[in-house]
Amino acid sequence: MNHPISGVLTAIVTPFDEDGALNIAALKQQVNRQLAAGNGIFCGGTNGEFFVLNEAEKVAVTAACVEEVAGRAPVVAHIGEVSTRETIRLGKQVEKLGVDVVSVITPWFVPLTQQELINHYTAVADALSVPIFLYNIPARTGNTIEPQTARKLAGHPNIVGIKDSAGSYNSLKGFLEAVKDIPDFDVLNGPDSLIHQGFVDGCSACISGLANVAPNEINAIWAHFKAGDIGASHAAQESITGLRTDLYKVAFSPAAVKKALQLMDFNVGESRYAINFSEDSISEINQVLHRYALNN
Repeated sequence: MNHPISGVLTAIVTPFDEDGALNIAALKQQVNRQLAAGNGIFCGGTNGEFFVLNEAEKVAVTAACVEEVAGRAPVVAHIGEVSTRETIRLGKQVEKLGVDVVSVITPWFVPLTQQELINHYTAVADALSVPIFLYNIPARTGNTIEPQTARKLAGHPNIVGIKDSAGSYNSLKGFLEAVKDIPDFDVLNGPDSLIHQGFVDGCSACISGLANVAPNEINAIWAHFKAGDIGASHAAQESITGLRTDLYKVAFSPAAVKKALQLMDFNVGESRYAINFSEDSISEINQVLHRYALNN
């Protein structure tokens, strides 16, 4: 690992052009926005719409991010696929690109036992040379990594942490408690509503989708915390929690984030999955951006 994974990493969007193809120039522009705010890059995740990208596109997105970051910040790439075989296949391509870590979501659609999850992650970790983060997001996959399962997997030398996007404080706290005596295993917070609390309780980093829209405001939570100003960190979190609530009332996060970026005059294109914004919805997002002074 070339960089410690700490602070804020942005779950960066994947821009598309008018024909729906990858827009690498726009992606690199977004990468530089995040670097300017002090944030690292998490590419090919939920906000990057990995679920509608093909394998070649996932590799291209990762390559572009690594190239543009050029060693200035950590880059984590998501490689999780529905099967162990395909996850390893993608991972072997991505690990050659120079990422610091890869993130592996649980398989989805088919319910798995905890032992089956252990078998999956162990096989992936055995096959790859790049360090691995587990990725827990049960609302989207139907499979939950239990805290004791994470603890068992933490014994693998190539599994270095877990990104928890279950969405609850109890889930995050459960992972932190389960691995608190394992110094080389990190817990990363996923929900933007829990960034501050995650740092207080011992998370090494957060993976933020809202940082696409508010890179400096998200980073302020970390910067104040790191400087020891817990009150200012908490206040910054309160504002972000309000933004999250207001924006995600309109649509599922990747689409809402992308539409907000468009309204901020960033050429990131439309989401690939089926969603249509009414004039009222667009007006509502515009109002949210004005409310939080993000419209310029």
